[in-house]
Amino acid sequence: MTTIRRLSEFTGVEITDVDVRGLDDAGFRPIYEAWLEGGVAVVRDQELEIADFLHYSRRFGHVVPHPSKSTRHPEHADLTVLGIDKFNADGTLNEAIYKRGAAGWHTDGAYDEEPFKATQLYALAVPSRGGDTHFASMYRAYEVLPARLKSLLAGRRGAFTYGGRSKGSDALLDPADRDHAPALHPLLRTHEESGRTSLYFDPGKINFIEGLSPAENTAVIEELTALMVPDEARYDHAWRKGDIVIWDNRCMVHRAAGDYPPAEDRIHWRTSIKSHDTGTRVAAE
Repeated sequence: MTTIRRLSEFTGVEITDVDVRGLDDAGFRPIYEAWLEGGVAVVRDQELEIADFLHYSRRFGHVVPHPSKSTRHPEHADLTVLGIDKFNADGTLNEAIYKRGAAGWHTDGAYDEEPFKATQLYALAVPSRGGDTHFASMYRAYEVLPARLKSLLAGRRGAFTYGGRSKGSDALLDPADRDHAPALHPLLRTHEESGRTSLYFDPGKINFIEGLSPAENTAVIEELTALMVPDEARYDHAWRKGDIVIWDNRCMVHRAAGDYPPAEDRIHWRTSIKSHDTGTRVAAE
């Protein structure tokens, strides 16, 4: 029988005693509900092929290709492979691959008109030490946000792009896929399934906040960056081979540690999931 337990007060659930390959709708329902409640769901001890992982990912929504074409699986465009080819031809470490996701706390897909509902990873190889992924509840971030900031941000939208305000942070994109117009999203977001309010903020992707002067933008973005992860809102995940981890980008932020031995493998399959079928279809590249 499937066992579900909380991993921390505000973030994360662990799910054991289940093989996701054999789940029917009744068996999947409590997993989905626990994920909605915890924001991050860790399913232990799975043995999956690509078709299994894609099928399970599609139970959460519509799987779409990630915009970083260089890391798509050559035969499955909906699947990203993380952690491979991290050494350049001359033997030096490719920091963009090795430290992918470690630059700071972020949410996936804020640069899209419809951001990613969820991101899911499956661990194929884990290092002997380090390589954790950190998660934090933006529900909790909103709850403890100063009233002054809640008032300031009410009704305002943030403008987000893949690279945000930093030069070169879109290096994983093909040149033709850079320089898109910003996507606009409310900074105080009502979750369409839970009905709860969260802070929706990504310091690495935000360009500006509507209605603020340049100086105000800088000050508010810096303040939100400092306040967005209360200590009690965190869950730090130490990976095991066979873990599936899915998080809700609508109410969670995350970052990789970027601290494992470079000579060791840390390899994951990743899927990007949206609430609606956006019609995105690509050939394998």
